[in-house]
Amino acid sequence: MLAGNKIVLRPFQAEDAELVYQATLDPVLRRLTGTQNTFTLEQVQAYVARYANNPEDRVGFIIAERETLKAVGEIVLLNIDPDNRSANIRIGLFRVADLDQGYGSEAMRLMVDYGFRTLKLHRIGLDVLDFNTRAVHVYEKIGFKQEGMLRDTLFYEGAYHSEILMGILESEWLR
Repeated sequence: MLAGNKIVLRPFQAEDAELVYQATLDPVLRRLTGTQNTFTLEQVQAYVARYANNPEDRVGFIIAERETLKAVGEIVLLNIDPDNRSANIRIGLFRVADLDQGYGSEAMRLMVDYGFRTLKLHRIGLDVLDFNTRAVHVYEKIGFKQEGMLRDTLFYEGAYHSEILMGILESEWLR
C-alpha cells in the first residue's frame, strides 16, 4: 500500500468490481475517458481479478480515501516495458462527485514516484483527450510535458476529438 496525505493506493479486491462497473456506466466519466464500449459485470470482475493477481505488464491500485478507505478510483501503470524502462499510466475516478477533490493529483504523484523509484522506469507516458482540460492541467502540474497530438482519433457524440500525448522522464521527476 502507498500512502499519501488524503489517499492510499491499495491492491484491487474482488469487492471493488461493482464500483468499477458502476463507473463504466456514468456518462460524464465515459466521456472524459472516451469510453465507447459497454462492459458486463462479469467482464469487470475478470478485470479486477487480473489486477489482484499482479500481471507482469501492469501494476494497478485502487485509490481510497486515507481516513475511510472508501474507494474513489483506480490508477494503473500498463504496457510496462522492462527493456526500455517505460510504461504508460492511466487513472480514473469512480464518481463525478469525487472530481476536483485532489484525489487524482495525489494518486498520480504517488504512482509516478512508485514507477520511477520502485520499478526503476525511465519514462512514463499517457494520452488524454483534448477536451479534458482538467486532466491536462493536473498532468502538467505534476511535471508531464506535451509531446505531440494524434489528431481526430476518437469519434464521440457526433464529433472527432484528438489525443494529447504527454510524458515525464525519470530525471525530470527526481529533480
